[in-house]
Amino acid sequence: MARLLVALIVLLLPAAAHAGCSPIAGASPRVWRAAMTEPEVGITFLGHASFLIESPDGVRAVTDYSGVFSPPDPPDVVTMNHAHETHFTLHPDRRIRHVLHGWQEGPSPPRHNLVVRDLRVTNLPTNIRNWGGGTEVNGNSVFVFETAGLCIAHLGHLHHLLEPRDLDAIGRIDVVMVAVDGSYTVSQTDAMALIAQIHPRVVLPMHYFSRERLARFLTMMRDTHEISVRTEPSITLSRMSLPDKPTVIALPGPH
Repeated sequence: MARLLVALIVLLLPAAAHAGCSPIAGASPRVWRAAMTEPEVGITFLGHASFLIESPDGVRAVTDYSGVFSPPDPPDVVTMNHAHETHFTLHPDRRIRHVLHGWQEGPSPPRHNLVVRDLRVTNLPTNIRNWGGGTEVNGNSVFVFETAGLCIAHLGHLHHLLEPRDLDAIGRIDVVMVAVDGSYTVSQTDAMALIAQIHPRVVLPMHYFSRERLARFLTMMRDTHEISVRTEPSITLSRMSLPDKPTVIALPGPH
């Protein structure tokens, strides 16, 4: 009887804050040690669709790595998508330990669940259009990076809105990196719809090709989001420093 009562109490308790990222972040319990300062994540826009993500423990990951937009020193992890050559390379720097392809290469969709110290990387496969106007099944992945209590999603070359089951799979997202070119990926209206589906606190535009296209997107977002245009390509974020109101942070980068 005592065990039954304990089980019922556990079921009635609210989910732990950490479970907000589930199932991306919910596979194992974590203990956050008390510290003088809250752990921070560094994010640098390298250009096109590539961001450098740096965990508090110094793990470094680059999104949509093509070898063109990359930091001076090789990162620990790179993710790639099979849209075209500006989003992947079959010849990455040999010093990169973990190379994660986001497209299907065999009979099964790509499935990643990589943990490197305090960084966890998982993915959600999605379809993309091919150059002939057809569909490449599982040709893209939404990659999710979890570190310091934050969930950061890079949508890659996503070509469509997400289904409810997709949103359940990626869980709560704090920061989203979304293509806003308005032509090669999704329209800027659909980019806004994707953001509304995901409800992140921070939006980082990418893949915008020109300042004019970026400015058009920022204008469209002003009714629902704060807008912050930065002059430096790097920011640091923590759970406590997330903005109260959803914010678009535009970082400069080479294009």
